[in-house]
Amino acid sequence: MSWAYITTVLIMTGINLLAVIGLSVLTGFTGLFSFGHAGFMAIGAYTSAILTVWLGVPYYLALLIAGLAAGLISLVIGRLTLKLKGDYFIIATLGFGESIRLLFNWFDPIGGSRGFRIPSEIHYTSLSDVIIINLIALILIANLINSRHGRNFKAIREEEMASQVIGINIFRYKMLSFFISAVLVGIAGGMLAHLTHFLIPRNFDMTKSTFLTIMVILGGLGSLSGSVIGTVVLTFIPEFLRNFNEWRYVIFGFLVVLVMVLRPKGLMGGYEISDLLRWVKRRLVRRRGEKNESA
Repeated sequence: MSWAYITTVLIMTGINLLAVIGLSVLTGFTGLFSFGHAGFMAIGAYTSAILTVWLGVPYYLALLIAGLAAGLISLVIGRLTLKLKGDYFIIATLGFGESIRLLFNWFDPIGGSRGFRIPSEIHYTSLSDVIIINLIALILIANLINSRHGRNFKAIREEEMASQVIGINIFRYKMLSFFISAVLVGIAGGMLAHLTHFLIPRNFDMTKSTFLTIMVILGGLGSLSGSVIGTVVLTFIPEFLRNFNEWRYVIFGFLVVLVMVLRPKGLMGGYEISDLLRWVKRRLVRRRGEKNESA
């Protein structure tokens, strides 16, 4: 493997991670499953591409506007769908994602099904771009989750009725969660557009949404550390299995099923790496105390 190839895989991992962090806020911490977030990624991708190619907007500003565009659309979709329960909400998000894909597929000014090409002189997403943006996102989301708002998200996930009884505005917090997830996924779409420099609607289908959701679940619902681990594992494994051709998808699927059988709550099981480190520290202190007593 060449260094250029490894760098590209690392950048792709970072792009997936930003999208998974966003989806984790909605699914992992608020308990809402969405299979339409590829639609928000498409909105972010096409928005940033149009801004940089047609209007000459700087890369980072284009990413920010792309994220906000996805977020604004999420406010409209959320107002229409967030009062739906369970499977009905999932079906609604699935319909939204496919509608966005078909809309871009039919819209000729941005290439339609033929795709939209970004000229080579436009900024390419680099590894440093991905690292900077993901670090900012992780810090912001970690602080949010550990705040009062984050505790309200978790309360809604665990028991919606009880949360309403104690005065939590369920709809407002669901809207906030949906908005944050869409913004981050939209920014990830913008970074993807400037990595590939070519956009085609079929890359933002239900398979993409499902893949992002699997990353959240595999890592562990309600765990940012799990989101990181799940993303790294599920982005790198297919690349390592590339030499197996068609069989790589069979092997990949088997490995995912095996992990879910052995770890039904995901690799981190809702815990963070910091929780694991505290547990190890307590074990070491206890063992040291037992040795001192026996001596």
